[in-house]
Amino acid sequence: MTVRLISERGTESADPAFTQEVLGASAAHLERCYQCQACSSGCAFAYIFDYAPHQLLRMVQLGLKDRVLESKTYWLCASCETCATRCPNDIEIVQIMDTLRHIAFREGYTKQTPLPLFHRTFLGGVKSYGKVFELMLILRYMLTSRDIFKLSELPNNMKMGFNMFSRGKLAVLPDKIKGRANIKRIFQQTEKKNG
Repeated sequence: MTVRLISERGTESADPAFTQEVLGASAAHLERCYQCQACSSGCAFAYIFDYAPHQLLRMVQLGLKDRVLESKTYWLCASCETCATRCPNDIEIVQIMDTLRHIAFREGYTKQTPLPLFHRTFLGGVKSYGKVFELMLILRYMLTSRDIFKLSELPNNMKMGFNMFSRGKLAVLPDKIKGRANIKRIFQQTEKKNG
């Protein structure tokens, strides 16, 4: 059942099934949110979001599926858990953000922004090396996004890369870590679960 809501954007469709899907998949007790804004006031990245965390949670509660999934907020979330720590109702907001990413991937809400591609590239690097290997992350992302072919940006990117390398911020080879097999197992189990 779809409900029509009137908002500052005009009339929007509300999808209660979307709200129930997020509630069920995240098990984060979103129904407890009463908009105190503690999550947003503590979020170090709220200034770059298109919607503050409390606003995104309210839109999920209202079932504004298209507006939520077209948002960049859940892609930019650093999963630092400050929001969940500050929440007086113990809502696991990071689990909601993760659930929104999964739904967006599944339903194709990934074409408007390069953030999902960066997300996949980042996780692929962690799966391969057990941690972030910045040089490979940059190269893989630039190749898959085709940013490497933007010749006007290449001199600035090379200069920035050289500065990072000269300051020891960019390793040529990945660090060896213990437990890489455990990390691969985590990815295998997650991929099986998410199909």
